[in-house]
Amino acid sequence: MDYTKITTFGALKTSGYKPKTIKEELRQNLITKIKAGETVFNGVHGYEDTVIPELERAILSKHNINFLGLRGQAKTRLARLMVNLLDEYVPVVQGSEINDDPFNPISRYALQLLQEKGDDTPISWLGRGDRFAEKLATPDVTVADLIGDVDPIKAANLKLSYADDRVIHFGMIPRANRSIFVINELPDLQARIQVALFNILQEGDIQIRGFKLRLPLDVQFIFTANPEDYTNRGSIVTPLKDRIGSQILTHYPASVEIAKAITAQEANLEAAQKEQIYVPELARELIEQISFEARNSEYVDEKSGVSARMSITAFQNLLSTAELRMLRSGAQATAVRLSDFMGIVPAITGKVELVYEGEQEGAGIVALQLIENAIKNLFSILFPKIEKLERENERYPYDDIVRWFSESEGIELSDELNDSTYEQVLDQVKPIHALIQQYQPETKPEDLHFLTEFVLWGLTLNNKLSKYRLGTGLQFQDNFQGYLRNNL
Repeated sequence: MDYTKITTFGALKTSGYKPKTIKEELRQNLITKIKAGETVFNGVHGYEDTVIPELERAILSKHNINFLGLRGQAKTRLARLMVNLLDEYVPVVQGSEINDDPFNPISRYALQLLQEKGDDTPISWLGRGDRFAEKLATPDVTVADLIGDVDPIKAANLKLSYADDRVIHFGMIPRANRSIFVINELPDLQARIQVALFNILQEGDIQIRGFKLRLPLDVQFIFTANPEDYTNRGSIVTPLKDRIGSQILTHYPASVEIAKAITAQEANLEAAQKEQIYVPELARELIEQISFEARNSEYVDEKSGVSARMSITAFQNLLSTAELRMLRSGAQATAVRLSDFMGIVPAITGKVELVYEGEQEGAGIVALQLIENAIKNLFSILFPKIEKLERENERYPYDDIVRWFSESEGIELSDELNDSTYEQVLDQVKPIHALIQQYQPETKPEDLHFLTEFVLWGLTLNNKLSKYRLGTGLQFQDNFQGYLRNNL
């Protein structure tokens, strides 16, 4: 039945409509979706066996929830997705400031209107999209903002004394009655403001100034917070934490594959970039590996974390670097090169919190080290490990490549090379193609040159070749030539 055509309380009662609290709504709709085999939280990757089951248990238990985790772990995304578990529409007393349920009115306005008009009380319908409110906690948030206060202008206009509860201006929480209310970064709320939430969470009512006012609000609270040992701005007061039903710990992606799926979903790319710029799969893996390296780096503050946004913005910068090169060369299409990764440094430096040793090194140097560490680790997975000590007269997989460089002057890869010249320069190093054919035989033709440059970087990072940054590009040489370059 389409209840939304009903416009009076009497018609609503005769229709057989059954009112529910918001927590009952969430619980019943979750049960329905689970029984139907539907995906409840679309667009969230890597939480299928950890966070989402805990969230589902919290909803079934009708708990208020606190998502606790480092930045960039989809805490707010999960909170917003809970809107999909609400009923499509719910009835409210028409004109009510706080979304009064006609079956259970709590405001003075709704009680009076129902008393005067009875079954003829007009009702309207509130959509699920309008039943979500969100507040970012900042130190300047007041009790009046969240709960309410006396409004002197309203008192003057209505010619009422301050002793009359009609002069109250309701805050964000009462106005979110029968809705989901999210407070992001809860520890940033001053302790005295957190104390004001005690009654709301435990008894479900609010108190405003000196009024003997009891409003049993129907609100699903969701909080988000960074771990308390990270934030230096405050913490969650213990009695408030005790009143939150479930605290759910979030985490970063456990694998590169999950991280790639998140980046592919969240990266806001222009259609032209998608059509004109080819991205080798190895480049996508490298972007994610850089974030994994950052989370394990001795120079990065692990308590701060490394947001998934770093991979997203780095990927955007990577494509923009390739696009800029393409535009300057007048080409219609191009492919990402490994040297394009120098363009993602600003995305890294803006997303990592460095410890003292990292600050001493410098943000730019640390960013380059993270890129190189990611290349080195992926190289050891794709190709044979390079031993630090090699036996004389024994053959090794990279001997032919090293010999080629020792018998030549090396190669120079300018940042401004067009694609055909770039490929011709790399094609000179025939032994690399043989190495790829042997150890990565399933490499696609369009990925060959990226992987060729990747091998060059891998060999330099393992001290088999030398790499130098020129004004507008890179030069690869054998180690002896590099030694002469540095000492002459």
